[in-house]
Amino acid sequence: MRPNAATRRGYRLKFAIKKRRFGENKLISADFPKCQSPMSPKQASSMNALVLAFIGDAVQTLGVRTRLASSSDFKAGELHRLTSVAVNARAQAEKSASLADKLTDDERAVFMRARNSKSKNVAKNAAVGEYHMATALEAVIGFLYLTGQDDRIRELFAD
Repeated sequence: MRPNAATRRGYRLKFAIKKRRFGENKLISADFPKCQSPMSPKQASSMNALVLAFIGDAVQTLGVRTRLASSSDFKAGELHRLTSVAVNARAQAEKSASLADKLTDDERAVFMRARNSKSKNVAKNAAVGEYHMATALEAVIGFLYLTGQDDRIRELFAD
């Protein structure tokens, strides 16, 4: 059964209220997990940029989900929808633009390598440029996580 236009508008309104209640910045600045066995920055830098982005996406998603689950009493489906507001290519691209000047030299090198890497995947709801910027942010998160720099991740996402 397909919902009618009034039902969709009602859902959008309800979802927009919840988005305003939590705020996108709060969703993105999540409780990031700690790496149990960190590696050296040289070792992490030698990894494929898309693998770092894969790790970074998982870390950010887990952090956002942890914060949402611990700060609300929503059902799992609603938590998933709220998580996808923060962990999507468009939101990550906006965040990466604001973080670009705060990165260290190692982080900037990972960022540029990931942004310029060739990927066969394309985001469904974002432009190619946004997708590349989001991949770069995820790679930086993955790099910081794998090197055990959890405090640095929190520092970057604190604003």
